[in-house]
Amino acid sequence: MSIDDLIDDFAFLDEWEDRYRYVIELGKELEPLSEAEHSPENKVPGCVSQVWLVNELRKDAAGQPVLHFRGDSDAHIVRGLVAILMRLYSDKTPAEILDIDARATLQKLGLDEHLTPQRSNGLYSMVARIQSDARAVAATA
Repeated sequence: MSIDDLIDDFAFLDEWEDRYRYVIELGKELEPLSEAEHSPENKVPGCVSQVWLVNELRKDAAGQPVLHFRGDSDAHIVRGLVAILMRLYSDKTPAEILDIDARATLQKLGLDEHLTPQRSNGLYSMVARIQSDARAVAATA
């Protein structure tokens, strides 16, 4: 499912309670992290809940390097936010990742209006981490 599909799904849900339940359901679909991947090195600073992000450098069909992300959290709603970010950023080239305007996309979902300031800060800490990973890969390419 692409981020555009997700935006369409959100548009069909009128009530924010339904949208929150949907976000929680998205979190249940995350690729699992191993126990070892729940490490301090993979933990995202700036999040109230515990969040871990892992990236793997892969090649797309054209042989271009892409970053595949996986993540986890100890909070259900945050796991859903991680799942949304995976749809937004995973399996893209570093240049594509750095070109994505996360705020604009997340505004289309209406998340900025309905997250607490702490969750919003944590969400953008995850975005910053993903962009940092993309910059690091781009610097070595």
